[in-house]
Amino acid sequence: MASLPLPLLLLLVLSAPGTSLFPPGSGRLVPYDLLYADGVRAYFARDWPRAAELLQRALHSYSQLLAARRGCQGRCREEAGFAGPPAAPCWETRFFDRVLQRAECLGECLGRRLGSEPSLHRASREIQEDFEQREPYNYLQVALFQLKKLDEAVSAAHTFFVANPQHLQMREDMEKYQRMAGVKLESFRDLQATLYWVRSPWRSAAVKLEESLEEVLLALEDCRALCEGPQEDDTEEEMQLAHYIQVLKCRQHCVLEVATKPGRVSATDDFIPSHLDLLQFAYDQVGNHALAAECAASYLLFYPSDELMLEKMKRYQADLGEGASVASRENIQRYVQRSLMEKKLIYYAVEHLGGTFDDPVSSCIFFQRSRDLTGFSAASADPGRTHKKAEPILPPPCPGPFTFEGITIAMDSLQLNGSQRVVFDRVLTDSECKDILRLAKAAGGTGDGYRGRQSPHTPHERFEGLTVLKALQLAQDGTVNWRDATLLLHASEKSRKIVESYFTPGKRLHFSFTHLVCRTAVEGDQDGRMDLSHPVHADNCLLDPEGKECWREPPAYMYRDYSGILYLNDDFHGGDLFFTELDAVTVTAQVRPKCGKLVAFSSGGENPHGVWAVTRGRRCAIALWYTLSPEHAEQVMLPLGANQEGTATTSPHRPGKDIPLLLLALSLPPSLWHLGASVCSSGS
Repeated sequence: MASLPLPLLLLLVLSAPGTSLFPPGSGRLVPYDLLYADGVRAYFARDWPRAAELLQRALHSYSQLLAARRGCQGRCREEAGFAGPPAAPCWETRFFDRVLQRAECLGECLGRRLGSEPSLHRASREIQEDFEQREPYNYLQVALFQLKKLDEAVSAAHTFFVANPQHLQMREDMEKYQRMAGVKLESFRDLQATLYWVRSPWRSAAVKLEESLEEVLLALEDCRALCEGPQEDDTEEEMQLAHYIQVLKCRQHCVLEVATKPGRVSATDDFIPSHLDLLQFAYDQVGNHALAAECAASYLLFYPSDELMLEKMKRYQADLGEGASVASRENIQRYVQRSLMEKKLIYYAVEHLGGTFDDPVSSCIFFQRSRDLTGFSAASADPGRTHKKAEPILPPPCPGPFTFEGITIAMDSLQLNGSQRVVFDRVLTDSECKDILRLAKAAGGTGDGYRGRQSPHTPHERFEGLTVLKALQLAQDGTVNWRDATLLLHASEKSRKIVESYFTPGKRLHFSFTHLVCRTAVEGDQDGRMDLSHPVHADNCLLDPEGKECWREPPAYMYRDYSGILYLNDDFHGGDLFFTELDAVTVTAQVRPKCGKLVAFSSGGENPHGVWAVTRGRRCAIALWYTLSPEHAEQVMLPLGANQEGTATTSPHRPGKDIPLLLLALSLPPSLWHLGASVCSSGS
């Protein structure tokens, strides 16, 4: 049975049946939250016919409200003259005149379409979230099942389950529906499905992709229209400006909302550019080079330095002839130009008024084509006023080439036949590798980090691991050399800085988990071996080779963004790292371990990987996972007591303080490592 959310419970307790305020035949759209409350009330009263009717009406009312808001936003924008820029003289007066015109238009339009005051349809944020998460379908499927409307119940259940695949009770219900006799396969359909998530055969790919792209752009406009609404903050100071900037931020994030499949927490990367890339390929395959060139030119608006696409453009232009002109699509041009201008306004506000902006699109790439755009200011809108010349409002410039002294890039994504993959050499010296291997041999715990299992991946190998916390504890106790433990920390931090500099310049990468791991082949147990040292997997999503998908949902470590492996030796047989396609079978690249070699890659479904069997010897490496989310950063804290002189003590009778020992160790240069040993091991 569906659980009752607290906001809805309060609505049920504090309100009488709300639909009585809107008599039938009045032509007024009943607010969806009132219908929802009455429907849930009937549900718990086990009045199944009334519950089903009211819940269906609530969903219909919600859909009609969104349609009315979208329609009125578009119409009133045109009527108020927001399609073009305001005239230069008295631009402020003219601008706010348009704002007031649109506000009046919106109130009149919504009132006419809804048949009542728009304010009556303002539901609480909690009720809005219920509808966004499709919670009414959960109640509805039970009511329909009780009414023996099996096919309708299945459709309602499937619609809820698509957006809530982690819901255990619904998972069980779906399995029961699948086993029931008389349930039609076509009943398992998403009643809120959008066109661009529907798959189609490749032979009609161009047509379907065009429909999908059109649907995506329409969905973006719908989302942008719904960003506007009543202000939730009642403070007066700079309220209007703050609200406007919030609307712009909401509009910028619409691309993530549209690109996120129902039930998933992560958006599809490069959603609009990927449509254009696939379209150019599809048109190229059918010989329509004119449309292929148009799509390629549109793609280059997003990635103007994409070498592969630039080469294709040269080929298309050669095929079309010297006199042929190739232009990007006008709707894509408008989308890019509008997005750039909104970003500039937001960055201007952040710089001069404070606040933050988490740009959903890589500004470094997106702004390469916008350096000629001027910054926004009153002077640029009204030439009659004297102001200091406005500078372009842009985010930090794109970083320069990767520069770490002595470290070289051995292979990049192109050479590794994938995306966001790289191999660095000379990250560690031979002597540093030997010191860390000595630490692994002295302190490595069997199965450490895998709940003590000796062979978590295969019975033919013995697995040993050492976590950062365990290394620090052993160093504090004097069990291992403090210099070796600190070297492990420095090697990890050095790797983090390299990966951050290469993949996320300007954005801080945090440690998610760090693990010194060794895999040793079990002697006499390697004949006829067919398994892997580590099965093919992805680091932040659940790999589904059969469906060729990778689901970013629990129990996967969804917060992991990048992964790294720093190798320490090569004196063993087997144990190569390899990347595959989503089918977990087709190998796309392979890397042979070697002391000081660092392999780094993004943690998602674009980089499934595994490890070939270690058939002789011992393979050791530092496994590193990183996150862009500070709240998921690895915390390494040791309880150390401190006396008044600052000398550490491990007395069990004195309450200790949590000192971030990792930060302490990383702050010491190599020349002062002996000080770290004396401070942190005294009294042990």
